[in-house]
Amino acid sequence: MALPAGMPDTDRVLIDEVDDDILTVTLNRPDTRNALSASLIQDLHQTFEAIAYDRTTRVVILTGAGKGFCSGADTVGDGSSAPGADGTGPTVTAFAYQEFLAALHERMTRSRKPIIAAVNGAAVGGGFSLSLACDIRFAAESARFGAIFITKGVSACDMGTSYFLPRLVGASRSMELMLTGRIFDAAEALDMGLVLDVVPDGQVVDRALETARLIRANAPLATWMTKETMWQSIDAPSLRHALDLENRTQIMCSGTGEIREAFQAFNEGRTPSWRGL
Repeated sequence: MALPAGMPDTDRVLIDEVDDDILTVTLNRPDTRNALSASLIQDLHQTFEAIAYDRTTRVVILTGAGKGFCSGADTVGDGSSAPGADGTGPTVTAFAYQEFLAALHERMTRSRKPIIAAVNGAAVGGGFSLSLACDIRFAAESARFGAIFITKGVSACDMGTSYFLPRLVGASRSMELMLTGRIFDAAEALDMGLVLDVVPDGQVVDRALETARLIRANAPLATWMTKETMWQSIDAPSLRHALDLENRTQIMCSGTGEIREAFQAFNEGRTPSWRGL
């Protein structure tokens, strides 16, 4: 499998093939615990845009190089700025960065491909919200999480945290985490349902890969529609809206012929051969 066209030509993000249709995306600024500079955010935008429209990629695993997943915003800076912010004042510069990073989280949620976070080390601030924007999360024993924005004198409602976190762990737990800004470990993240499993350090990508392979065994369009429909149903104003969306999605997926192939493969005792998107 060739890497999707349009990938950034940079060493800030490392793209590796796993099997023929699973990619690992590794944040590669280990000296800053993979802090989110504007240039790194740009690379991630470009990476996830290319992946979203690549028909051969089925699942993405997101992780960090070195000892941390992502330490959040780059407070030192690498001289880069968000698009359109060059030469602007501090307020415009900061707001452009804020929107640029927030748009990345939205791009990840809207991606056609399931994204699994393999969290190694710290995932705090913007790194925490980055993990929340993934569809599934696994953690190494060294993983640490925290919505630490409030400890820096700003709102804890940042980068989609106030949207994602209550949907994952409930309103009361989210409020406590966001109002205190405390750091919590992988065991607590597992207990509250934020991550699905905790494994020894060095094994979290392999653990994510186990689930990625189970996902890619299913039909591509069915996978895309399941991710998209679930996210939309979470926001559905009523059961009726969710049912209507599900009904239309099922009929659309049925029209591809994949369901006939699935039943035929079952009757013949073989693995289905999906046509693809």
